[in-house]
Amino acid sequence: MVERKVLVLNQNYEPFTICSAKRAIVLLYLHKVQLVEKYDGFVRSVNTRMPLPSVVRLNRYIRKPFREINLNRKNILRRDRHICQYCGKNSKPMTVDHIIPKSYGGDDSWENLVTACLACNNRKADRTPEEANMELIRKPVKPGYLFYLQSLIRRPHHTWKPYLFMGK
Repeated sequence: MVERKVLVLNQNYEPFTICSAKRAIVLLYLHKVQLVEKYDGFVRSVNTRMPLPSVVRLNRYIRKPFREINLNRKNILRRDRHICQYCGKNSKPMTVDHIIPKSYGGDDSWENLVTACLACNNRKADRTPEEANMELIRKPVKPGYLFYLQSLIRRPHHTWKPYLFMGK
């Protein structure tokens, strides 16, 4: 039970990090965090019974350091949710396409790389989307810290979703 993961929120309820339940229990005991959500079950000692935390909130605001997200194929596919940004299909295998081709001076950047299926990538070839008469579903952007946290979590507990802005 104590091997479970706990979502740690900053004082303003922004996702801050993920820690072990053991660490969260220590923070609760030291009154450094408040319990926001809990798992079913309790942690017991000789004198105390404490709910097993799922989400905790820091008592004071901590400025989080900026974490740069690596520009690589895996993160581009993850950002685009393995969906072709031209046709919207989720077929395999997927490729990474330069919106502005390198031959036109396009660079390797978050704003110029998108996920594409093989058919769309071949159809677009070495042209811009306008020249190929293709339209992007979504304009690519550089992901932020929330993307980084969400990428660490395979399947978040249902109590985490409102704090990670994932909907229901």
